[in-house]
Amino acid sequence: MTMSPLISAMIAAAHAAGEGLIADRERIATLTIHSKAGAADMFTEADLKAEAIVRERLLALAPDYGFLGEESGLTPGRDADHVWVVDPLDGTTNFLTGSPLFAVNIALARQGEVIAGVTYVPAMDELFWAGTGSGAWLGERRIHISARTTIGESVLGVGIPFATKPDHGQFYAEMERLTPRVTGIRRLGAGAIDMAWVACGRHDAYWEQSVSAWDMAAGVVIVREAGGVVTDTRGNALDLMNGTVLASTPAIHGELLTALARV
Repeated sequence: MTMSPLISAMIAAAHAAGEGLIADRERIATLTIHSKAGAADMFTEADLKAEAIVRERLLALAPDYGFLGEESGLTPGRDADHVWVVDPLDGTTNFLTGSPLFAVNIALARQGEVIAGVTYVPAMDELFWAGTGSGAWLGERRIHISARTTIGESVLGVGIPFATKPDHGQFYAEMERLTPRVTGIRRLGAGAIDMAWVACGRHDAYWEQSVSAWDMAAGVVIVREAGGVVTDTRGNALDLMNGTVLASTPAIHGELLTALARV
């Protein structure tokens, strides 16, 4: 296992933010909760503090890089080619309701292409990471996508549109097409973890029709380095700002694209 200084710094930042989230989880009742676009889309002071921790550490490492954070938005850097893409707390609703399925998500994009990614699930102490050409890892163990080859034996992850999200009709059509054909469909409530689970074979695919760059960025390189395919939900080359993602094993990717065709 070869871990670059860059990846090591990203992991250290994720661990530091994760430790803060675990401490904040012990005082959930006292956290200030804010709403972005209705009660279903929340953030807390824990999100803000975790992002500040990650931002400080990453910009100390590479002060000229840009920074795109879920809570703070985009801060352009003097180096226009490189941007940190960060979700300090993916799965805020899970965090607030006591589920362990929340994550710190850190990625580095170069000219729009993700070259390094870290997804840390602090409540489960699971660390997923990858760099282009370095493989995908869960801690110190190399991970690979599922060996299952047919959609009939597949377990899929999905991001279900909640109250403030669009495309509810599209989602209903997707469920009608897919539920009779697969072993199972799961919603974890944290897209970063969904993508990590595709990379390590727990799921065979994950898709979402309304997703932000910071939710999927780290997972892009983790899935690809594990042997998977990542595109948008129409099969086009992935654009982090496009808003859709399909990460899957190569064996079922084409069949899923057909099932996800627009209504």
